[in-house]
Amino acid sequence: MSERRRGELVDAALSYVLIGLADGSTYAVAGLGISLLYQVTGIINFAQGDFVMLGGITYAVTAGAGAPKIAAAVLALTVTAGVGALMHVAVLAPARKAGPDRLIILTIGASLLLQGVALMVFGAEQHPAEPFQENGELRLFGTFLSSQYLWCAGATLLAAVAVWLLLHRTGWGRAMRATAADREMARLMGLSPLRMGLMAMVVAALLAGLGGIVLAPLQPPDPTVGVPLGLKGFTAAVLGGLASPFGAVAGGLAVGVVEAFVTGLVSSGYRDSIVYGLLVLVLLIRPGGLTALRKTARV
Repeated sequence: MSERRRGELVDAALSYVLIGLADGSTYAVAGLGISLLYQVTGIINFAQGDFVMLGGITYAVTAGAGAPKIAAAVLALTVTAGVGALMHVAVLAPARKAGPDRLIILTIGASLLLQGVALMVFGAEQHPAEPFQENGELRLFGTFLSSQYLWCAGATLLAAVAVWLLLHRTGWGRAMRATAADREMARLMGLSPLRMGLMAMVVAALLAGLGGIVLAPLQPPDPTVGVPLGLKGFTAAVLGGLASPFGAVAGGLAVGVVEAFVTGLVSSGYRDSIVYGLLVLVLLIRPGGLTALRKTARV
């Protein structure tokens, strides 16, 4: 193989990795919220993708109506946080003693409800949003990328750092970690698992809203995009380990890279099949996720 050909292959591989990391950042934010809520409450929220949709479509519609981008973003985050809190209080809290299967069904029902309400309020059409930076384009490894991808990457980094600081540097975060470790002991110490679950849901909704805002200029949102985004977020959380919020970030980035290589080397038509096939494979071989540490038995 000639040096020129080898260089072209390296550039192509680097461009796939770059595009994949950019696309995977949204999956990482969604997976981070799913993993955080699961760790605190044991609930897998299949409506997480609809929070991404809600944040993105609220931002796009508000900014499109002439509101400043900052104000539109604040409104979008407020709406997603409020809907997340309402979902926990009205749907999940009353069924807190139910089994995992019923709770999963409830989150799927909430997803369908959110999609239906969004269809009635915003309509079925897409709602484009302007990029944060006009005429912003980058050329890296022979690939042109919108500077909006940098905002996506920055939002993912900000979300991961904020969650780490919340969990490890605040009293609320320590209470959430204590509840995740032992709910009964936390209750005996005066902590309310119900309140910690509400807090985790609000944080997860805020993370999803942030992902929807930075994604809106790249993929104009409509009420139907929540389901595929939620499934990709769930895939990210499972790949990284549902009990590991930061593993979910790594899982989301990995999903994006796999999608980019499949699209570039095979066909975009096989992208979802291969990603979900990878999910099934991980569930069969390593249910704890790729980043989970192996437990060793003491004798």
